[in-house]
Amino acid sequence: MTDCTTTEMMTIAAARLLENNAVCFVGIGLPSTAANLARLTHAPDVVLIYESGPIGAKPHVLPLSIGDGDLAETADTVVSTPEIFRYWLQGGRIDVGFLGAAQIDRFANINTTVIGDYHHPKTRLPGAGGAPEIASSAKEVFVILKQSARTFVEKLDFITSVGFLDGGEARARLGLPGRGPVVVVTDLCIMEPDPQTKELTVTSLHPGVTRDQVQAATAWPIRFAAQVRQTPSPAPEELENLRDLERRTAIAHQRSVNLAPSGPPRMD
Repeated sequence: MTDCTTTEMMTIAAARLLENNAVCFVGIGLPSTAANLARLTHAPDVVLIYESGPIGAKPHVLPLSIGDGDLAETADTVVSTPEIFRYWLQGGRIDVGFLGAAQIDRFANINTTVIGDYHHPKTRLPGAGGAPEIASSAKEVFVILKQSARTFVEKLDFITSVGFLDGGEARARLGLPGRGPVVVVTDLCIMEPDPQTKELTVTSLHPGVTRDQVQAATAWPIRFAAQVRQTPSPAPEELENLRDLERRTAIAHQRSVNLAPSGPPRMD
């Protein structure tokens, strides 16, 4: 495997999924990193939309929030937030919703609201934002998050955004227009919902990762596809573009990052 961290492997694997010319509603954090890496590599004409109104954003560095001025300054146009949701998202004009999560369950329902009891939480998270609408109305949804037994849980503390509820035809019975989560990318593997049950199934392991590692990082008995692929290692140009983007971001935001890993990939 090319000398890279597990976070870099995850980000690159997620970026590869975004096709050129797709219209993508982007979440802040890991989704924004992956989407902008796609724009800088194989998908130069991807249209990135952020909740605050930028359409066709081409930020020079990764945004701190949806209100980051670089998004508006580099966008093709900026519209109101109601137009983003009513015309673009609910109007069926978003190809991909790219989301992160604090917790996810076996049917790809996600939680970004609270850890613990809602009224007496252990941790209050950033909240829903536009994620419930994105998960409901985007034609399809990509989810990216680091994998551990604390994030891949048997039961969510709170359902912020609907995946497939309790599986099967539950989502269809709600009449939601979008297909829902079609892929979940972690720092260990790639998962896709089973066509019938909608339960997340491991379809690709990242280089050097074992099935036992994936199971240890999942709070339910994880399923594996009949034929599990190996995720292709990052190409040098993918790593170069990702690290350059993060380096520029670190300089712009005046914080230090470790961009020169040595030895085997870190489990971070």
